[in-house]
Amino acid sequence: MSDTPPETPDFDAMTRDIAEVPAVEVIVTVAVNLMSAAAVKLGLTEEGEKHKDLDEARKLVHALAGLLDASATEISSFHAAPLRDGLKSLQLAFREASVVADEPGRGPGEKYTGPVFG
Repeated sequence: MSDTPPETPDFDAMTRDIAEVPAVEVIVTVAVNLMSAAAVKLGLTEEGEKHKDLDEARKLVHALAGLLDASATEISSFHAAPLRDGLKSLQLAFREASVVADEPGRGPGEKYTGPVFG
């Protein structure tokens, strides 16, 4: 058993760091993380099928669509346009990966984006 106390995060330093980050950057970072996680769950990485989980992918794509819908007016088209393109690509990849296709408008995130067609 070690006598050294476990390392605890420096919350004051973390708060200072976050305080210096513009909201747009936080939103874009979260969106990119959701996109990356969704791509992994869709099997779009080198390891493909190993991490594929369409139920998880659906949740991530839906959350991404909701975030982009809610923040579109806040992050400017400069940031929003490529994120929307990435979202559409993920929605199309989900449609391709699904054995049973969702009805148009019922796929992940289509509540926010409307039906997505190839």
